[in-house]
Amino acid sequence: MHGLPEVRPRDDLVGLLAAALATAGERLRDDDVLIVAQKVVSKSEGRVVHLPDVVPGPRALEMARESGKDPRQLEVVLSETKEIVRWERGVLISETRHGFVCANAGVDRSNAGAPDTVVLLPVDPDASAARIRGEIADRMGATVAVVITDTFGRAWREGHTNVAIGIAGLPALKRYIGQRDPEGYELRVTEIAVADEIAGAAELVMGKLDRCPVAIVRGLALEDSDETAREYVRPAARDLFR
Repeated sequence: MHGLPEVRPRDDLVGLLAAALATAGERLRDDDVLIVAQKVVSKSEGRVVHLPDVVPGPRALEMARESGKDPRQLEVVLSETKEIVRWERGVLISETRHGFVCANAGVDRSNAGAPDTVVLLPVDPDASAARIRGEIADRMGATVAVVITDTFGRAWREGHTNVAIGIAGLPALKRYIGQRDPEGYELRVTEIAVADEIAGAAELVMGKLDRCPVAIVRGLALEDSDETAREYVRPAARDLFR
């Protein structure tokens, strides 16, 4: 969905969304799934850092010497990092405080809205999704599910894909464990990442450079759920890529 202006800290994101919908002659319907890019959520919540205000510490300066990267941005990344999973050839893979394992703790300079600026992940993306869902119900009268997305790489495949980092009102996983296939084989581990699949599909219309930070997925038959994106966080003891 196009029509949202550049989002700034403390902007009324749901109000901007309502205005864009009205301009497009569209409205949200019950059972829609609203996909919202993390960047606009983070910006509205003030999760923006201006690099001239950052003083890099010794570790960031050392990493900058090794990689040629901006030490100020590295300092911000380290401040958002719970644990460094891998630092090699200038590639920094971090575990965030949310438990996500991703490049640079989700700190991103693209589409930041201003030069020398980086955008951080929301403090609690699931709470952000729940808040947006609640405000839409109160102000627009529609019961929707909300998925907040970000773009992650994958350890075992080239390329990037949108994934769900915050969800409200839909299941994270569709579980087939205990069910049997047509030949009678019992499924033992299959769990489909429903919200991730929705996020990936939505990116096909949102793009990265099209200034389309919101999409509506309509027609899915999904049960309401209180699951959150934390369902996707795999414990380190079960993570074969660490």
